[in-house]
Amino acid sequence: MGTSKQVNAGDLCITYEESGNVDGTAVILLHGFPYDVRAYDEVAIHLMVENCRIIVPYLRGFGPTKFLSPDTIRSGQQAALANDLIALMDALSIQKAIVGGYDWGGRACCIASALFPTRIIGLVSMAGYNIQNIAKYSEPVAPEIEMLNWYQFYFHSERGRMGLTKYRNELCRLLWSNWSPTWNFDDSTFEATAVSFNNPDFVEVVVHSYRHRYGLATGDPKFESIEQSLQKQPTIKVPAIIIDAEADGVEPFSGTGKDVNYFEGGYERRVVKGVGHNLPQEAPAEFAKAILKFMRL
Repeated sequence: MGTSKQVNAGDLCITYEESGNVDGTAVILLHGFPYDVRAYDEVAIHLMVENCRIIVPYLRGFGPTKFLSPDTIRSGQQAALANDLIALMDALSIQKAIVGGYDWGGRACCIASALFPTRIIGLVSMAGYNIQNIAKYSEPVAPEIEMLNWYQFYFHSERGRMGLTKYRNELCRLLWSNWSPTWNFDDSTFEATAVSFNNPDFVEVVVHSYRHRYGLATGDPKFESIEQSLQKQPTIKVPAIIIDAEADGVEPFSGTGKDVNYFEGGYERRVVKGVGHNLPQEAPAEFAKAILKFMRL
C-alpha cells in the first residue's frame, strides 16, 4: 500500500495511492470493474526495484474518488475513463508515463495510448486492444460468449440496477469467482476491495458504462469528440505489451494475437497460464515484468 493522496482532476477529486520515487519515471496502473487499487499492491512491490513513481488511482465511482459537482453526469463511458487518466496526469504535472491496466483500466490506457501518444512511454494491456467498437455492440456474437455477458444485459434493466444496489457485494464476488476460476482468494482479500463499492456513485457509473456501450444511454456531451475519434478504431502507435490470461472467465483465451493489426508502435504478446481476469492481483510478478521492460529500454 502506498501513501493515499487526492488531487482535483477534471470532473473528479481523484484519490490515488503513490509509492516509489517522486522524481522517478511515472507508472500509472488502472484497475477494472469490479476491482480497485488493491489489485496492484504486489505489483508495486515488484516495481520498487526500479527508479519509478507508482501511481494507482481509484476510478470514477470507486472508493474515495468523488465527483466535484452534483450536476456532472455519472458517466462510465470509455471516453470518460480515458479523459480521467489524462486529467490526472495534467493535475500531477506528469508529461509522460508508462501505463498499465486491465478491464476498464486497460481500456482507458489503450485510448490514451491511441489518442494521446506523446503522453505515453509504453502500454501494458491485458487482453489486447480494449477500445470498444460501439457501432458493432448491437450485433450478436456466439452464444457461449453472450452467456458470459449476462451481467451486462442484467444492468440494462432497472431490475439489474436495483440488484446491483441491493446485492453489490454478492454480485461482485460472484463475478470474481466466475472470471478467475483458478484464483482461491479468501474473504479478507475480497473485503479489502469491496469497501470501494460503497462509493455513492458506484451503481450509477457501472450501470451507465454497460448501457452506453450498447447505445442504450447517452454519453456526457463533453466527451463526444473523443467518442467520435474512437468510432474510427484508432491504432496504437506506442510500444505495447499485451498480456493474455489463459484462464480468463470473461475474455476467453485465444491462441493467437487477434488484434495485432491495431498496434503500430511495437507489439509483444505474453500468455500467463492458470490465471484469470484479475491478472495483476493473481500474477503480480508477470504484470510487473511487462512494466519493467519499458523502464529498461
